[in-house]
Amino acid sequence: MILTRREAIAGGVVLVGLTAARASGAGRDPFSLGVASGDPWPDGMVLWTRLAPEPLSPDGGMPARAVPVRWEISESEHFAPVRSGTAMAEPAWGHSVHVELTGLRPGRPYWYRFIADGVVSPVGRTRTAPASGTSPERLRLCFGSCQKYEAGYYAAWRHAAAEDPDLIVFLGDYIYEGDPTDKGVRKHLNAKPRDLAGYRVRYATYKLDPWLQAAHAAAPWVSTWDDHEVENNYTGDFSEHNDDRAVFLKLRAAAYKAYYEHMPVRRAARPVGSHARLYRTIGWGDLAQLQVIDDRQYRTSPPCQAPGATARHLAVPDAAPDCPERNLASRSMLGWQQEDWLAGRLRTTRARWNFLTQQTLMLPLLRSPDDKPDLPLTLYNTDRWDGFPATRARILRHMRDARTPNPVILSGDIHAFVAGDHADPDRPERIVASEFVGGSITSLNHAPYPQSPSAINPGFRYSNIEQRGYGRIDLTRDRCEVTYRGLADARDERSSIADIGRFVVEAGKAGLVTA
Repeated sequence: MILTRREAIAGGVVLVGLTAARASGAGRDPFSLGVASGDPWPDGMVLWTRLAPEPLSPDGGMPARAVPVRWEISESEHFAPVRSGTAMAEPAWGHSVHVELTGLRPGRPYWYRFIADGVVSPVGRTRTAPASGTSPERLRLCFGSCQKYEAGYYAAWRHAAAEDPDLIVFLGDYIYEGDPTDKGVRKHLNAKPRDLAGYRVRYATYKLDPWLQAAHAAAPWVSTWDDHEVENNYTGDFSEHNDDRAVFLKLRAAAYKAYYEHMPVRRAARPVGSHARLYRTIGWGDLAQLQVIDDRQYRTSPPCQAPGATARHLAVPDAAPDCPERNLASRSMLGWQQEDWLAGRLRTTRARWNFLTQQTLMLPLLRSPDDKPDLPLTLYNTDRWDGFPATRARILRHMRDARTPNPVILSGDIHAFVAGDHADPDRPERIVASEFVGGSITSLNHAPYPQSPSAINPGFRYSNIEQRGYGRIDLTRDRCEVTYRGLADARDERSSIADIGRFVVEAGKAGLVTA
């Protein structure tokens, strides 16, 4: 599908400034993967692109040398006046470009573009964050996760771009790593990635989608990863099938490098081998702070495995009955260094609203065996926070004891819309924070648990496993209003969308109410 200029503008994106060669389709387009921005701060943000005239080639069709790329940014969509500079696209990093700007004016929109080999990129729109110490009146953000390419089209991103958000928050599973199948509306274009070349082609497959490009060009993104950016259900240094750890860490290093090459994240996130620091904070004046965490890389080994599972290379179960190991206080979902960092952010934040921005369902959720959905709900999904209840309890206690202002948890992973409240681990009658899972962009839900599991899972206030879509937050100083936006059919690239749920958390009043 070709995204027309009229459609792009209707989606809140301005894709202009093309050279005659690019507009006519002639020649080699180095900007086939689009442009993006991310992680705004008061006087700048990250600007991203990757040069790839042959996007499905592992090297993008680029020469094995550095290529100069001019960047331009302006307060006017007509680029008058303009600020500019040159970045080098290095072959070692897939000819990706990460420009970290400073010296811009806070709290306002900007337009940006790149120029390479005489070709002008599409124009992206971004913005700076409000200045520290200021009190912005509002923030609009859209949040989503889980966009399996084969499962559907990206109509959700077309609608999200049209929401005119200040931020887009992505909560993991940007790509899916499996082999191609015939079970969806389109197919992955390469075999399951086993190395950097394979991951580059998989990212290019996704980034060629025009609606995903439009969403990236509409607003700055704040992104984190989950498991499918590497391998399904991996846990720290452990693969899903307990493969040799050295072999798995080599794969993880390739996956982390490809992630950095394709996402608008800061240079601080550039990986060193199989390690990359993704946890950080994003501030929005004194209105909001996003504590962005990584609940994959630093986890303790999976609990409740069969004896000798690691040595025998047995698959890690994602659902298991309770076991003593699951409840040990010595185990961590985040790793101790990240836990300490998060505790400090929750203790020192002065923002009126605080969003714990993370990957997986944090609410407790019992489930039935996958092959026996009619049995009682007695199993825990140990791939989520239910595999690390001590970490969950510690975070909730940190929020309570630090009196973190108005904590709200944003989650992904489960391919469902969920809204619920977290109880104080020491006083169950008291609510500490509310949680919102913003559905999935395309990925289907085959969960065996009921549509509304609130009877045995009292934290749940709402769930919808049938529809795909995203969440929108309209934040003011007094209210956090969350709207769930559900597609009529994610298999239709022109699908309509509608509000399917609306909730409000009022400042100073823990717990959500249905609006």
